[in-house]
Amino acid sequence: MRQVVLYIAASLDSYIARPDGSVDWLSSPEFLIPDEDYGYNEFYSTIDTTLMGNSTFQFIMDQDVPFPYPDKTNYVFSRSAKNRDTEFVRFISEDPAIFVKRLKQEKGEDIWLVGGGQINSILLNNDLIDKIILTMIPLTLGEGIPLFHGKYKEVKFNLEASKSYQSGIIQLTLQKMDKPAGHKH
Repeated sequence: MRQVVLYIAASLDSYIARPDGSVDWLSSPEFLIPDEDYGYNEFYSTIDTTLMGNSTFQFIMDQDVPFPYPDKTNYVFSRSAKNRDTEFVRFISEDPAIFVKRLKQEKGEDIWLVGGGQINSILLNNDLIDKIILTMIPLTLGEGIPLFHGKYKEVKFNLEASKSYQSGIIQLTLQKMDKPAGHKH
C-alpha cells in the first residue's frame, strides 16, 4: 500500500509558515549550504502524488515561479466550489480522509502531504500519515501557521533516522508505529 509522507520543514516552535503564509525564513543565508538540498531530490523521486490544502496552493501560486510539481499528480483540498482544475492540479471538495483512504489503495508511488496545518491535522486524526520527514530549522518564529492546526490526537511514531547538518538543521524521519494487536479504533 502507498504511504502518505508528511515531508515538511518547521521552526523550533513548530510553525511551518509565518501568519501570512510566508516561508522566507527557510531561505535565510545561514541555512543555505552549497550543493545541499537536505534530501529533497531523493525524497521527490519516491513520490508520484502531492496533497495540499487550498491556502498552501494559493501561496505557491502567488510566488511568481512555475508550478513546482508539474511531473506529479497534484490534489488540492478546497471547500470552495469556485476552484477549477488546472493543467497541473485537481481540486477535491470531498472529505479529505475518505479521498486519501481511497487514494492509498490505488497503485503508485508514495504520496507527499505538502501541508498545511489544517490538512495535516485531518489526516493525522484519521491515521492516514504513515511517515513524517521533519526538517527542524534552528529558529523560533513566535507565531504563524502551526505544523498541526487545532485539535489533534496522540499518534506515536518511531524514529527511523536523524541527520544533522552543519547549518544547525536537524532532519528526523519518523514512521508511524503499528497499532498493537487487539487494538480497536
